[in-house]
Amino acid sequence: MDKLKRVLSGRDAEEPSGLSEVIDATSLGWGTRVKGFIACFAIGCLCSLLGSCFLWVPKKGLTLFAVFYTLGNIASIGSTLFLMGPVKQLKRMFEPTRLIATIVMLLCLALTLCSAFWWRKQGLALLFCILQFFALAWYSISFIPFARDAVKKCISVCLS
Repeated sequence: MDKLKRVLSGRDAEEPSGLSEVIDATSLGWGTRVKGFIACFAIGCLCSLLGSCFLWVPKKGLTLFAVFYTLGNIASIGSTLFLMGPVKQLKRMFEPTRLIATIVMLLCLALTLCSAFWWRKQGLALLFCILQFFALAWYSISFIPFARDAVKKCISVCLS
C-alpha cells in the first residue's frame, strides 16, 4: 500500500528523510486525497448526469447540457489532481505519448463552452460534446499500457 501511495503521489523512489518530511507536512494525507478524489469525481458525474437531464428542456436545454457536461468532465479530470498532485498531473498530461490527446481534449472542452456561450450555436455545442467524449476516452486510455494499440486494432478489425 505504501508503494501505491508513493507512485500516485509522485514519489516513486525513496527520498532523503528531510525532504520527505517537508513534503508530508505540506501535502494532504492519503485519506484526505482519496476523499477529495471521490468527492470531486462524484460532483463530475452528477454534473454530467444533470446535463443529460437538461437535454430535454425546451430552447435552452442543449446549451445547459453542453455546459454541465463540460463542467462534469472538468471536475472528473480535476479529481485525479487529488491522487497525483497538480504538478505530476500536468507533467503526465503533457508527456509526448499523450500530448495530442491532451490538446484535443482541452480544445474540445474550450470549444464546447465557446459554442454554448459566445457563438450560441447549439448544434456546434452538441458536436463538440460528442468530440469531447471521444477525446476524453482516448486521453483516459492513454494511461493504460497498450490500451490505445488494442483499441486501434479492434477498430481496424471491425472496419475490415
